[in-house]
Amino acid sequence: MNDPRIQRLAEILIDHSCQLKSGEKLLIEAIDLPEPDLVCRLIELAAARGAHPLVSWKSNTVLRSLYATGTEVNLALAGDVERYRMEQVQAYIGIRGTANSSQFADVPLAKMDLYQQHWWHPVHSKVRVPKTRWVVLRYPTHGMAQSANMSTQAFEDYYFSVCTADYEQMARDQQPLVARMEAADRVRIVAPGTDLEFSIHGVIRYNTRSLYQGTVFEGIEFEFRDGRIVRATCSNEPAKLNQVLDADEGARYIGEWSIGCNNRVKRPMLDTLFDEKIGGSIHLTPGQAYEECDNGNRSRVHWDLVLIQTPAYGGGEIWFDGELLRQDGRFVPADLQGLNAGLE
Repeated sequence: MNDPRIQRLAEILIDHSCQLKSGEKLLIEAIDLPEPDLVCRLIELAAARGAHPLVSWKSNTVLRSLYATGTEVNLALAGDVERYRMEQVQAYIGIRGTANSSQFADVPLAKMDLYQQHWWHPVHSKVRVPKTRWVVLRYPTHGMAQSANMSTQAFEDYYFSVCTADYEQMARDQQPLVARMEAADRVRIVAPGTDLEFSIHGVIRYNTRSLYQGTVFEGIEFEFRDGRIVRATCSNEPAKLNQVLDADEGARYIGEWSIGCNNRVKRPMLDTLFDEKIGGSIHLTPGQAYEECDNGNRSRVHWDLVLIQTPAYGGGEIWFDGELLRQDGRFVPADLQGLNAGLE
């Protein structure tokens, strides 16, 4: 893809997301990319900043064979090798294409869990997330355009609009929300099929499909008691859903709660890295907590599940300490009006 927007995206990834400095080491991990243009720009920019780039180029077709035939021995070996490599770098950029989003659909869940336990979790949960400056993103492909129900050209325009937004301004607009979240003692989330209060009691019904370990889950609903998921169901794969949540003790507790504020992302496209940022959404995540906003929960599962609260998806409310914070996807307090810009 010979597109000048790739240069701008590379600059954001190097300078804003990773804040790469001279002398630092950067790992660029590319999976199923249709072309190397973005990776090449990242290498060149990293070198220009005096940093030392390292590249890993992977194929999901090859990974599927590794996962499907994997044993504890060879998956742990791969995990040990990649963990050592991750420990040597200060920054990480993961770029993933989507030649076939269902590539792992026929890999048994027990095999995917073995991969999570011995390869992904030791490398990413234990090293990359807490010890590097990192960013992960998708790369526009025909498959992603199809998932978004858009033409390839329209999706490329959408992709670059989302990924090259003014994130520094977005961060400034979010500061009053950060202060409110840090000060809030009681949170209540209301939407069709959802009435949930923290510390967590109640029910949440997610209205966005989720692709996890090769399986698409629809209509996920959790019931919480004393912070734990005591009932989990969905409209298509309830047995698989509960198998994921039984991976370890922490998988039935929440590790992250976040409010979507990127109003350029307007509708779901079965891709977590986009869907979790939808303006007017929230995501409530079973499993591993990030250490920079830690609640102490530990799990090899980290599954961002999205509830959209805009009128087109049934609306909804968020309350902080009895004050209405957001209604039908739009923030209500005067000091948060900047976060509504661009929201339909």
